[in-house]
Order: sequence, then C-alpha cells, then structure tokens
Amino acid sequence: MITNRQTGTNIHEIADGIYRINTPIDLPGGQAFSFNQYLLIDDQPLLFHTGGRFLFPAVSEAIAGVMPLERLRYVSFSHTESDECGSLNQFLAAAPEAVPLCGQVAAMVSIGDLADRPPRALADGEALALGKHTVRWFDTPHVPHGWDAGLLMDTTTGTLFCGDLFTQPGHGNRALTQDDILGPSEAFRQPMDYFAHAPQTAATLHRFAQMKPQTLACMHGSAWQGDGGTLLRHLGEAVTSR
Repeated sequence: MITNRQTGTNIHEIADGIYRINTPIDLPGGQAFSFNQYLLIDDQPLLFHTGGRFLFPAVSEAIAGVMPLERLRYVSFSHTESDECGSLNQFLAAAPEAVPLCGQVAAMVSIGDLADRPPRALADGEALALGKHTVRWFDTPHVPHGWDAGLLMDTTTGTLFCGDLFTQPGHGNRALTQDDILGPSEAFRQPMDYFAHAPQTAATLHRFAQMKPQTLACMHGSAWQGDGGTLLRHLGEAVTSR
C-alpha cells in the first residue's frame, strides 16, 4: 500500500504482525537506494529504525495508515546513526508513552543523553514480551559497525531485524523476496567496505545462523524469506574471506 505518492513511501506486511515501511530515494549520482523501517503491531507496538529526521512525516504517515501513531511503546534501532534513530525524538513526542529500546552500551554512551526520554536498555540475550510476540536483543559490537551495535529478533515469527546486514541497492520495490540478496548486497558493500571486520564478525553471524531465522528484515532493499541460517553463514564467509 502506497501511503505517500510524493515520496513513494509504502507499507506491506512481511510476517505476522510485522510491516515494512519503505521509502525509495536516489543517492547523489542517481543511484537508486531505499530506507526501511519495521513496525511490529502488538499489545505494545514496536518500531525498529526511525529513518532520518527528514523521513519522519512520511514514516509516521505510513504507521498511521495501520494503527494510531500514539500507540507506539518502543522505538528501537541497531546503533546510533541518523538513518537508524535520527527521528527518535520526533517519535517520542508523537507517542507519549513510547521509550527508546536499545542495548546497554548505546544507552550509556549516546541514547541516555540524546533521547528526550530515558531508554529501556536490554542486556545481551534479554527477552521482552510485547503481547503475542516476544523479541530478544543481541549485542553485536562492531558488526557491522559501531561499538554500540546490536540486533533484535522476533522469536515468535523467526524474524531477524538485521539492520545494515544484506544492504541492497535499488528502491526495494519488492517488500519480501526469496531471490538472492547476498550477491547484490556484497557487490554494493565491497567498494565502500563499511563492515568493521572485527575479530568476532564470523562468530557473531554464526550465532544468528544457529537461530535459523525465517525472515530477514533488511534496512535497505527487500526483506527476505527462506533459510536465513544458511544465508547468514554465507555472509560470514564473504566478509571474512579477505
């Protein structure tokens, strides 16, 4: 469903109760790209990624198309970066009962000061029940980048909110795909090489592979459905082969 024809912002359900909000853009030089946010609707709704401040009107409009914006209870993200949490305070203002949800390192070094409301800081492996869904936080320092990085997994649907992993070029016109995303994402990553290449990168990706996610909620490009464990192992091989 297109929610804003001027920006092209659209929203589609990719797993039970989980919606991808997608806004296509063109990077300098004309290369097609996209920003995604993920809305988990439950008794305590959660938004993963906010987009930059400029995206707040379009993203909030998309959310309002499927639920009242003020119902949000958690605004979460992988690490401190504009496209991850740039409009965090705008969402906190629009949803009076919402709080930031992040890892303990992010809360300590950034969000405790940057956010207009104190964050809920989760420990590595800590679970949070939202109603029918339960999400679990995992620390991933320097994977793909940032000491404060972490990822969230909805254990109910097997959906991994995987942030900048599998970043794909293009507008992400397909909300959910089973096609190859590793090849395009690696072709996009290698010229810029934005992974931190930490000593624990392969082990971190293998940890998620063992959880066997069924849906990968990518921040840029299409979400993916299939054998997530195998795909994550292949990503680990690709980024540590240099």
